[in-house]
Amino acid sequence: MSEEKKPEEIKKNRFKEFFEISKENLNKFITHPYIDKNLNYISFTIILLILIIIRIQNPEFVKSISSISFDSYQKIFKYNEKQDDIIIVDIDEPSLAKFGQFPWGRNVFSKILENINKENPKSIGFDIFFSEKDKQSPEEIIKTYSIEDVNIKNALQSIEGHDEKFQKTLKETKSVLAVFGSLVPTKGTYNRKGKARIFAKGGNVKNYVYNYKYSLGSIPILEKNSKGLGSINYITQSDAVVRSLPLIMVFNDKLFPSFGLEMIRIGEKKRSIITNLNDNGIKNISIKPYVFNTDKNSLIWVKYNRSINNNYISAEKVFDNNFDDNFFKDKYVLIGASAKGLFDTVKIPTGETVPGVQVHANVIDNLLKNNFLKRNDKIFIFELIVSILISIIAFVISQRIKPKYSLSIIFIGLIIIFVIGLIIYKFRSELIDVSYPMIMISITFLTGLYFRFLQENKIALQNLQKEAKLLKERELAGGVQKSLFPDISAFENFVYAKNIPARDVSGDYFDVMKVGPEEYYFTLADVSGKGVKAGMYMAKASSIFRTLSNLKFPLERVVFGVNNEIIEAKFKGMFVTAVFGKFNPISGDLTYINAGHESIMLFDKSKKIEFIESDLPPIGIMKYFAESMVKSNTINIKDKTFVVYTDGVTEGYLPNGEEFGAVGVENIVKEMDIITPKELVEKVTSTLNWGIPKLRDDITCMAINFDNPTEIEKKKKKPPPPKDEKKRID
Repeated sequence: MSEEKKPEEIKKNRFKEFFEISKENLNKFITHPYIDKNLNYISFTIILLILIIIRIQNPEFVKSISSISFDSYQKIFKYNEKQDDIIIVDIDEPSLAKFGQFPWGRNVFSKILENINKENPKSIGFDIFFSEKDKQSPEEIIKTYSIEDVNIKNALQSIEGHDEKFQKTLKETKSVLAVFGSLVPTKGTYNRKGKARIFAKGGNVKNYVYNYKYSLGSIPILEKNSKGLGSINYITQSDAVVRSLPLIMVFNDKLFPSFGLEMIRIGEKKRSIITNLNDNGIKNISIKPYVFNTDKNSLIWVKYNRSINNNYISAEKVFDNNFDDNFFKDKYVLIGASAKGLFDTVKIPTGETVPGVQVHANVIDNLLKNNFLKRNDKIFIFELIVSILISIIAFVISQRIKPKYSLSIIFIGLIIIFVIGLIIYKFRSELIDVSYPMIMISITFLTGLYFRFLQENKIALQNLQKEAKLLKERELAGGVQKSLFPDISAFENFVYAKNIPARDVSGDYFDVMKVGPEEYYFTLADVSGKGVKAGMYMAKASSIFRTLSNLKFPLERVVFGVNNEIIEAKFKGMFVTAVFGKFNPISGDLTYINAGHESIMLFDKSKKIEFIESDLPPIGIMKYFAESMVKSNTINIKDKTFVVYTDGVTEGYLPNGEEFGAVGVENIVKEMDIITPKELVEKVTSTLNWGIPKLRDDITCMAINFDNPTEIEKKKKKPPPPKDEKKRID
């Protein structure tokens, strides 16, 4: 009885079966002819859609990518315009050394505030929270030291506390305190109300601005006596770089202006801020005489002015009244901390880390000059459309142009896109996101290159397979053709020939046949063209030649038959140049027919050379209607040497790059002391086949000389003994 399978094993087997079926179906889908043919376009479309969806969703990492280009603009074009309207009273290390541990007593701030106010500044803003009562106030001293003595209590309570004094100073000055929006309640949270009256034209501002349920700030008594309350909230991303902030916000369903905007309102002695809306959201915000065009959520992008780095004055100097007359006159004065121990620093797009108060100083600078950076609400759609179009173009380029050129085109295109972003920033102070479009274009282009590589690699592999198959076929055809060449080793005393193919299959051919006691037929031919087709053509001609020669027909009838049979074979556009002949080595008589071939070389013992030219057209061009159309010539070469070769000999190259030519054969003849057919042919072919990687043409040469007309006897090899017999002998 078989073991019962456990549920986990059954579940595992089912999952494995499902995986195998899914894998099989996926392979079928991918290998479908249409999918396979258009895989690059399908993949490009999918990747492009994914990139578009990611851009529309605009997750945090995409915002970080976009910020790369936004930040680079400010790093390249450093804004450094002198600003005399803003002063930062700095709670720095010397001030901490003078007044001790922070927070200081409110009497210190009262004195600083009074000294500034004497100069009649535009407004004074505290980038500091006073979220608890002063520890040095009479009530706090009584609590801290648990004082029970009535007289001491009464004496302390009769003293004006630091908070009372500070609130009076706030009331007498154009002061602005900071508030901060929060999603959770903490100490300092209460139902505070803004000082500015914010009116809306064309809609409800609260529907568009950033909204926080709670707010943090200073103690109520101080906020009540200040002239203004301003938000110090930034809009930061995952990299914590402060690039933008809203001019209007909602805290606990109440509207508050930004810290910088509130300071300008106080400085201009206005009670109201006007917001103009349209169907998309906020269009602009105005405090006469200023009008600020923002995005639909009242957001502005800060353009950081490096010159503000020089507008600092130490708080201890202000406390000591150690500054020039009219130093603060008609200035926007911010009081904040740069001391490292207070940790009030932020990162900005220029790559620097600056005190938080400096961000608000830059906001005031931007608002006063109306030169803050802009990010058009509709530019996102334009960027996306342009990115899609250029991505499509980049993909097409990757498919149509060679990589070495297309890479240069795309690289130059990306540089142009970045330069366009720089130009728009420089002359319009407008932020164009070029980072994500550049990444989008690069991804689609590289996708195109990758799939082009796969496609070309696949085609190359198919071509290699085809070439390997063709090579095998050519090698097979070459082997078959070599078997057609006769073994003339028995005749090499008086006739010798050799063929060296330029390719796997030769278009040249030679044959020597003994048809009687002292009668031999021979031919040497060259087919127009090369390769397998030429080899087949030659094989056809050689088979007809052998058949007719074995019948001992006259040479004219043999040539007549070969010509007409080849024409009937219908090898369109092909023909054969050939020398046909028969000879008797004893008598020395040789009859030949030269059908359009190279001139025959004939020379005697004294090496006097003559050439016999062709007197017939090549074989296979025109049909012979009678044997009389074929004429032969008979000569006696008893003391002469008969040489015939193909144009691969005369047109072959020597190592110095020159053609061998008929003169080359003559020179070899003249250099040799003793000439035999074999030595002459071997010398000619070895001179041309000197190691060149690729021959220009097939090399075929034949020589006939009757100085030694005897045949060579072939020794028969004894077959090897059977294995059993061999063992027995051992």
